[in-house]
Amino acid sequence: MSSSTAATNTRRHARTEPVGRRAGVDGGLLIGIAVVTIALVAGIAVTGVSARYFFQPTGFLIVVVGTFGVMLITTPTRTLLMAFRHARQLSATGDFASREDLIEEIVAYARIVRFKGLVAIEPVIEKVSQSFLKEALLLAMDTGDRSELQAVLENRVRVHERQSESCARVLEVAAGYSPALGVLGTVIGLVDILRQFSNIATIASGVSVAFTSTIYGLALANLVLLPVAHRVRARASELFEIRELMMEGTLCLWEGVQPRLVRQRLQSFMNSDQADGRSVPALESVLEAQI
Repeated sequence: MSSSTAATNTRRHARTEPVGRRAGVDGGLLIGIAVVTIALVAGIAVTGVSARYFFQPTGFLIVVVGTFGVMLITTPTRTLLMAFRHARQLSATGDFASREDLIEEIVAYARIVRFKGLVAIEPVIEKVSQSFLKEALLLAMDTGDRSELQAVLENRVRVHERQSESCARVLEVAAGYSPALGVLGTVIGLVDILRQFSNIATIASGVSVAFTSTIYGLALANLVLLPVAHRVRARASELFEIRELMMEGTLCLWEGVQPRLVRQRLQSFMNSDQADGRSVPALESVLEAQI
C-alpha cells in the first residue's frame, strides 16, 4: 500500500467535528429561563415575603443533594454522565443545520456525482458541513452494497436516538423523586417543631424548613428536571430527522439519482415552518473547481 493511499484511508476513518457552522446559544432556552426567573421573583415580591426566607440549607441538602444521590443509586454512572452531557449541550444550537442548506449541499454533490461518479467528491470531503454527512459519504465510497450502507447508517441514527431517550428517562425518574424528598424535608421540619413546641423561635425555624423543602422539591422537578428531559427528547427528535435527511441524501448519491429527484426526495424532510437558511451560493462551481 502506498503512502498516499494510507494517508487517504487514515483521513477517511478519522473522527471529525462539524465544520462551517459554529455553535450558538439557543435564544428560546434563554428566554424561557428569564421568564421563569422573573415570574418567580415577581410572585415572591407580591407576597411581601423576603427572598431570604426561601434560602434554607436544610431543604437544599435534603432535596437537591438527595435527588443527586438517588440518581447515583438508580442510574449507571455511564448513563448518568451521558445525561449530564446532553443537558449541558441544550444551550447550543451548533448541532442543527438548516435543512434547506443541507438539501442544497447534497443536491450540489449529486450534480457532481451524476457526471463524475461518487469518488469525485473525495477531494472536498473535508469541507462537508456536517460530521454525520461526512461519515456517511465516506462509508458510501467504501461500500459496494446499498442495503449494507443503509443498515450501517440506520444503526448509527437509532443508537443516538436510544441514548437520548435514556438520558431523558434518567431526568424524568429523578423528577419523580425530588417532590418526595421535599415531603421528607417537610416532615423533618414538622418533627423539629414538635420537638421544641414550647420555643416560639424554633417553631418559626421549623416551619421555614418544612415549607421551603416542599418548594424545593416541586421546583426542582417541574422547573428543572422535567423541562430539561422534554427538551432533550425534542432535540433528539429534531436531530433524528436531520440525520435521516442526510442518510437519504447519501443513498441518493450512492444510487446516482438525478439532482432534481434528489431534491424532491429530500424536501419531504422539510418542516412547514422551516426558517430561511443561509444560502449556499455557487456550491457546485466551487466543488468543480476543487476536483
